[in-house]
Amino acid sequence: MPTYNRADGYLPLALDSALAQDYPNLEIIVSDNASTDGTEEFIRSKGDSRIRYFRHSESIGGTNNFNFCVEQAKGAYFLLFHDDDLIDPDFVSVCVRALQGREDVGVVRTGIRLIDGEGRIISEKENRAEGLSFEDFVRAWFNGKTQHYIPNTLYHTEGLKRLGGFHSKRYLFQDGVALVRLASELGRVDVREVKASFRRHGENFGAHPSRALAWAEDCLYLRDVVMDLVAESERDAVHRDATRFLCRKAYRQASGIPGIVDRAKMYAQIYAMFGYRQLPPSMQPIGWLRGVKKGLRGGLR
Repeated sequence: MPTYNRADGYLPLALDSALAQDYPNLEIIVSDNASTDGTEEFIRSKGDSRIRYFRHSESIGGTNNFNFCVEQAKGAYFLLFHDDDLIDPDFVSVCVRALQGREDVGVVRTGIRLIDGEGRIISEKENRAEGLSFEDFVRAWFNGKTQHYIPNTLYHTEGLKRLGGFHSKRYLFQDGVALVRLASELGRVDVREVKASFRRHGENFGAHPSRALAWAEDCLYLRDVVMDLVAESERDAVHRDATRFLCRKAYRQASGIPGIVDRAKMYAQIYAMFGYRQLPPSMQPIGWLRGVKKGLRGGLR
């Protein structure tokens, strides 16, 4: 659990859901990235021997904090559990049963629910990737038949350490990069049931051109990683599905940019990066789009 200044917010809920696991053999690593809100006092007040608490005296950055957790991990499997998400009480035990005693599988994944800032359910999606080849699995992800979020994925700890932890070009899609690399190398186990919750709230949405551009670059990076892993015979189909899915993700990041001109410029830049010329349905055809197209001299054609 990497955390920063959420002792009075979501952290107690997230930590309680970890402590409530019905699987007994686990450690909970809390890596405090120089919080100033009493996080240390809150964690220590729990007095639970399963918690290993570390506090950095100054910020080491989000990704470095993730990877510090990886370095400290002793268990066979690792969950990157953000301090605003939740897992069901039987998340770990269900995943362990699905492994059937194996400790050599790259990733274990469950279904996922999305919740809002108040904990209300937005949507739920079962994981329907059981039995699929690697190529069919990534295509299922890119076509919305299974979904990847951080709290519904267990990573093989030693395999993750061999990768050097979580890394990507712009350090935004690093969890997805780790997912596909470990799934390709060591395989995966899929649990259909929904057992984890990803919280969507204002603090985890960026709406700035530089962040939108960083997401677009990381989406391209993930596509390149995937293309290096799939079989030659499947590359055309995977490339098509990956481009559509990842380009639309980049558009969604850009859709929050305030101001028509800045937003339109970013859409045009994403078009140029991906060569994909269809805006997602939620962005079409906005009344001002034709005028923006003309203003950009065909940049959005």
